[in-house]
Amino acid sequence: MNSTATRISSLSSSVCSSLSKTLDFHGSGLRMVRVHHLDRVPQKPLSLVQFPSFKMGMLIVMRDRGKNRKPLQRGRVSIEAIQTVQALKRAKNDSNLLERVFESKFRRLIKSDMIAVLRDLQRQNEALLALQVFEDVRKEYWYKPQVLIYADLITVLASNGLFEKVELVFLDLKMENRLEADTDGFNALLRTLMEFGIYRLSMECFQLMKKVGCEPDESTFRILINGLDSKGETGLSAIFRQEAEKYFGEHLEFLEEKEEISLSN
Repeated sequence: MNSTATRISSLSSSVCSSLSKTLDFHGSGLRMVRVHHLDRVPQKPLSLVQFPSFKMGMLIVMRDRGKNRKPLQRGRVSIEAIQTVQALKRAKNDSNLLERVFESKFRRLIKSDMIAVLRDLQRQNEALLALQVFEDVRKEYWYKPQVLIYADLITVLASNGLFEKVELVFLDLKMENRLEADTDGFNALLRTLMEFGIYRLSMECFQLMKKVGCEPDESTFRILINGLDSKGETGLSAIFRQEAEKYFGEHLEFLEEKEEISLSN
């Protein structure tokens, strides 16, 4: 009897030692992090049918392995978007193949990936592909016109000498019904139009800006007046000077300051 009790006591001690260690179940994706304490209650003499009683306190943390992945960086292009850009570029010279890529890849993307594809094509100077993607984006139910997106597209088109496309895209901009009053977006567009000497559209852009309730700021008039002066378009520049005086008075010091900064650089 005594030898049996001794063996049972030894077995119990072994169990206690095992349970006090950290357990890690890698295969199941679940982890038991730590057993805080494991105290054995003082033993009474054991019988053949009695085992030592224990009091245990343990903390088990269940972790999803998927949460170990770091979130995508803001602005980072997803794998699906990258693959779509590559497929569009491969198919750009075959209209039938290009349409299949739009149907099988681009139109299945989520909103953020569609915008990422557009921006990446613009960054890679794929002007016509970017235009086709933009036209597709405008058909989406979630589409909401943004002047800055138009400005970026017009910039890449103008950079590639596609001025007829610039005219058409600008016409689309004028026809948008839900255009927001985005001063920064309009200023970016004006900067592009002035840089490429598209003065007529610059005038129309300024009028559109006011039409949608977007009040021009100092940057607006600096872009227009200083840009026209630098191109020798003094007549048009005078028109915008008169307009600027309505907002800022007769003394347009900010124009002089801008010119001085430009010269110093």
